[in-house]
Amino acid sequence: MTKLLVWLILIALVVFAIRSKFRQAQKRYQDQFRQQQQAAQQQSAQQQPQPQQTYKARSAAQAANDAEVMLECAHCGVFYPASETVQANGRDYCSAAHAALPAA
Repeated sequence: MTKLLVWLILIALVVFAIRSKFRQAQKRYQDQFRQQQQAAQQQSAQQQPQPQQTYKARSAAQAANDAEVMLECAHCGVFYPASETVQANGRDYCSAAHAALPAA
């Protein structure tokens, strides 16, 4: 009976040692795999070109730079570009016809 017990303990120790080695190898493999994935992600992030402004973003920025000041007509209240203003009696009008009329 003692021999049988010794053999069972010896077999259990061998199985435990083998399982421990397999777990260590599996952990090393997983760590290497994660490191390879991280390195690949870093490489792909470095290789991707920086996003350039899209056409819409460029035209919106250009429009903001090119935008003209808008003024309100003293007679009708319509907004119009400042380059088209007609001034009379210290007020801004959208046309000469409105400048001749009384302010609203």
